[in-house]
Amino acid sequence: MAQLRDDCFAYGGELLPTREALAALAARLEPVAEAESAPLSAALGRILAADIVATRDVPPHDNTAVDGYAVYFDDLDPKAETRLPVTGRAAAGHPMDRPAKRGEAIRIFTGAPMPEGEAGGPDTVIMQEDCRIEGRELIVAPGIARGSNRRARGEDVASGQTILSAGLRLRAQDIGLAASVGRADLPVRRPLRVAIFSTGDEVYDPGDDDEMPGGGIYDANRYCLMALLQGLGCAVTDLGILRDEEPAIRASLEPAAAGHDLIITSGGMSTGEEDHVRAAVEALGRIHFWRLAIKPGRPVAMGQIGATPFFGLPGNPVAMMVTFLYLTRPAILRLAGASALEPHRYRVRAGFDYRKKPRRREFVRVRLCRDTDGEWTTAKFPREGAGILDSMVAADGLVELAEDLTQLKCGSMVDFLPFTEVMP
Repeated sequence: MAQLRDDCFAYGGELLPTREALAALAARLEPVAEAESAPLSAALGRILAADIVATRDVPPHDNTAVDGYAVYFDDLDPKAETRLPVTGRAAAGHPMDRPAKRGEAIRIFTGAPMPEGEAGGPDTVIMQEDCRIEGRELIVAPGIARGSNRRARGEDVASGQTILSAGLRLRAQDIGLAASVGRADLPVRRPLRVAIFSTGDEVYDPGDDDEMPGGGIYDANRYCLMALLQGLGCAVTDLGILRDEEPAIRASLEPAAAGHDLIITSGGMSTGEEDHVRAAVEALGRIHFWRLAIKPGRPVAMGQIGATPFFGLPGNPVAMMVTFLYLTRPAILRLAGASALEPHRYRVRAGFDYRKKPRRREFVRVRLCRDTDGEWTTAKFPREGAGILDSMVAADGLVELAEDLTQLKCGSMVDFLPFTEVMP
């Protein structure tokens, strides 16, 4: 009796290892987004197009880190209390209007410039909680260190320093740093233009209840893809749903390639008689790979239509999301000019046993939780199907298992990719 294979995509040669797929992407893709200028208020999430060099020191002058009293350290008695008259005042935006003299204390407030004076001026600030006032005199106990609570000019940023490097995807703190050196705008890459569509006679838009026949499903993939792409700063063109007809798919792909930097489809990449996307792409360009040793998500393709890169993602929603995060996301960042393509992964303990096939990279949906010792561990989502979108909502991220691993023991250390690293 004939035995059916347990791998539904096992025909036609070996599945391509995922690292080879990533290497192919790196070899074929180059940044395509041109540089433009954006004000700081519109720069969040954009890719920096050039290095930013500071033209001033931050802070621009020595200043105090606390509210207190500025003094000359050499005026302090190292063994007994010191009494100094308080004779001046300095506040942020209102520096002292004369040089400070030896033997006096200056009332000073956080951020205020240190007063000028002999040998550079007062060099130490006594925090107001560490001293006391009697009348108009400051009383300081011994034990204060020279230079206490004084921040030096250029301590944060020195003039001429490269503070932000080209290829950085700008975060709030990066924009704040640019503002601190006086930049009002930044050179950034323009948003990547991405066209997406879904395929399938069974797929309908949410809200099309009257049109959807029995056996129809709502298109979750396209809306999920749009959200993922918008989270990466892409300008998305939604081409809707294409029916399972190769001429119609081909007729939509060709003009989309002419006006976009990238095309992404969902569905139609398997081997059935009604899966026509691969044939349509090959008629217009070429497929570089389309069957990966990955679970979930084997029927995923990377190719090109003319000079425009193309990604064909699986129709099952979990498989679509996993392959997008692992393959398409770094490709988008590379096309957009980003320098950091790989998200951070973290070593945590597995809270479950797991068996897998060799020569295949697998991603397991997990939640983070504390074990009895208070350490972080992972709990596996109970259902593994590539169509269970609820699992991605319930999970905190993915445990990534390499090709050479076949059996995972509870308590082993694993690589954990939190969704916060890769999703908006």
